[in-house]
This record gives sequence, C-alpha cells and structure tokens, in this order.
Amino acid sequence: MTIYYNINWNYGLLPQTWEGPSLASSEVEGAFGDNDPVDVVEIGESRRKIGDILKVKPLAALAMIDEGELDWKIVAISLDDPRASLVNDIDNVEKHFPGTLTAVRDWFRDYKIPDGKPANKFGLGNKAANKDYALKVITETNESWAKLVKRSIPARELSLV
Repeated sequence: MTIYYNINWNYGLLPQTWEGPSLASSEVEGAFGDNDPVDVVEIGESRRKIGDILKVKPLAALAMIDEGELDWKIVAISLDDPRASLVNDIDNVEKHFPGTLTAVRDWFRDYKIPDGKPANKFGLGNKAANKDYALKVITETNESWAKLVKRSIPARELSLV
C-alpha cells in the first residue's frame, strides 16, 4: 500500500547551477545530469510563497537518479529561520529536524509511483551526503552553468536567449 502525503518543506532551485546531460558522475552510478538547475529542499519552519528568493545554508545532498538521470537535491535551511544557527551539517539536521532527511528521500523516491512510473533510486549508498559534499556539488554545477552560458559546452535543446 502506498501512502500519499504532503511535503513539509519548501522546494526550489539554486540559480546559476546546471546538471549537464553530457556530464556523467562516476560517484553516482555513472548517471548523467538532468539538464536542469540543482534542486533545493529548504527545511525551515516557514512556508514560503512561490517565487520567494531565500538565502540558504546548504546542509546535505541527495543523489536522486530519476529515469537514469542524476537529479541532485540539496537540503538547506534559510538563513532567516529561527533554527538556522543550530544546524550546520547533516548531523545537526537529524538532531534538530529528526526524520526529515528520510522523509525527503522517501518522498522523492515515491512521488512518481501514482503515475505508474517506477520508484526513483538514490546513489551514494541511498544516504544523504554531508555539507562538504553538497558544497562540492554546488561548485561543480556552478562551473557547468558558467561553461554553458559561455557556450563552451553544447546547450543541446536549451535556449540560452
């Protein structure tokens, strides 16, 4: 039996990042990027409005593999959240937001099942990586974005106008 539930976090993207579809990640089953910016899951206590722009602190990274494509999820907290000073890495997330990392992973694993699609998979041993790894993902995908906008790598079907 599948249980459907709402998400209790904010979902958006990190600007100036790009998961290139021609770039394979050897650390994540050789999956190629999904041709999108990096997704961010903000776990603070405030429900944000669509289009809000937040300054966030990255805390962890989940390597979701969606139909063979790598789709990073950066778990972060808004700097204006009352508990932002309490969480600085993955271990603090479990202490101050118990069960949140598992809930985020499970939701992204299962959300396409009602549409008849298979469950998504996760690399990195099916676990969230720490803040340093999340920062590495952000740096690498920012570098890919910079190459994309300079047209030093192919845009494929993306419009850069």
